Amino acid sequence: MEVILLERVAKLGQMGEVVRVKDGYARNFLLPQGKALRANQANIKRFETEKAQLEARNLEGRAEAARLGEKLDGQKFVVIRSASDAGALYGSVTTRDAADAATAAGFTVDKRQVALDRPIKELGLHSVTVTLHPEVEVKITLNVARSPEEAELQAQGKSIQELAAEEEAQAEFEIAELFDDIGSAAADSGEGTGA
Repeated sequence: MEVILLERVAKLGQMGEVVRVKDGYARNFLLPQGKALRANQANIKRFETEKAQLEARNLEGRAEAARLGEKLDGQKFVVIRSASDAGALYGSVTTRDAADAATAAGFTVDKRQVALDRPIKELGLHSVTVTLHPEVEVKITLNVARSPEEAELQAQGKSIQELAAEEEAQAEFEIAELFDDIGSAAADSGEGTGA
C-alpha cells in the first residue's frame, strides 16, 4: 500500500513523502496513529492544503521535545530490583520501569518513547535511548541496584563484582583476626600453665 507521511517516521521517510509499506503496517499503525494517509489523489490534495499547518505543528512539537530533551539528556535514574549475589536480576527492567523512574523524577516520559537496545537483566549502569520526537532522541542512564546504598556505590563507579570482592576480603580479614586472637589467647594460657 502506498501512503503519504504526515510526519517523519523513523526508517521510513520524511513528512510529505509517498512511500510503499506493507498493508498491515499501514492499517494497524500508520493510519490509526495519524502518521500517514492513503496515497490517492484526494488525500494528496488534502495534504498539500494542510502542509503548512502540519509543518508548523511539527516544529512546535520538535521545539517542545528539544526543551525537554535538554533537561532529560544525561539524567540518571535509580531502579531498585531483587537480584542474585552474582548480579543477575530476578526478571528484567522494562521500558515501563524506565518511564516510571523518569516520571517519578518529574519528567513526562511514556513507555513507548523508551527504546531498550537489549533487555536489562543484570545490576549496574545501563544507557537507554528516549525518543521524545521523531527528530529528538536523548540518552538517560538507569542505575539498577538492589538498594539505594548499592545504587550510590554503583554511581561512584564500583561494580557489583568489586563490591562482593571487597566484602569477601573484609570477611576473610575479620576471620583471620579472630583466629589470630584465639591463637594468641591459647598461647598466653599455655605459657601460664607450663611455668
